[in-house]
Amino acid sequence: MTNLSISVVLPAHNEAENIRTTVENCVTFLKNHDSDYEVVVVNDGSIDDTQQIVQELKSTNSKVILVNHPVNKGYGSALRSGFDKASCEYIFFMDSDGQFDINDLDRLIPLVSAKDVVIGYREDRADSLVRSLNAWLYGLYIYLIFGLKVRDMDCAFKVFPTRAYQDIRPIKSDGALFSAEFLIKLKRNGFKLNEVPVRHFPRRFGTQSGANIKVILRMFKESWKLRNELRGS
Repeated sequence: MTNLSISVVLPAHNEAENIRTTVENCVTFLKNHDSDYEVVVVNDGSIDDTQQIVQELKSTNSKVILVNHPVNKGYGSALRSGFDKASCEYIFFMDSDGQFDINDLDRLIPLVSAKDVVIGYREDRADSLVRSLNAWLYGLYIYLIFGLKVRDMDCAFKVFPTRAYQDIRPIKSDGALFSAEFLIKLKRNGFKLNEVPVRHFPRRFGTQSGANIKVILRMFKESWKLRNELRGS
């Protein structure tokens, strides 16, 4: 991965207990690989100290970039803001909650190219049975509605050429459907989706919001909008 030009995008909502370690681990990894890099943290309306911590990190490293949402706009909106800000040749994103290890990016990089997107799947998912079941049902729903079948739709560990994102814009989903819409449009535009196993760790701090009923209802609403959009294209 030496000399790779890469923007690391980290969406963050109330991750004060995790964000410093996540950013520092990313910076260490990228420096060790002699990469041309930037770490773009999108603070999505956090009400804890997430923003202040990132500003402190930014003050000591100009390659740390803060994008701030004054109010919570949703996971998809945070990713979109980060992707729009990215300026390097490739974009990689992962969650800020410490459940992934940036070092596993070494598993993905050999497979990425101008027409190849690489998406991780959790080889040993460290989630509750309920969350794992919800994820399976969601994957089945997306397959039945859109015909997209991947091992782990929402695994927050993906790398792709920045041009790929630019080619398929706009990604309209603001919430949990963002990753599915992203992958569906990539595939429709001729990009190959390569799947690679990555490690997944239990969350040590903070809480997850993916199973929130409002998040789920928003996903259904956005999925039908996307279905109508794709039928009309």
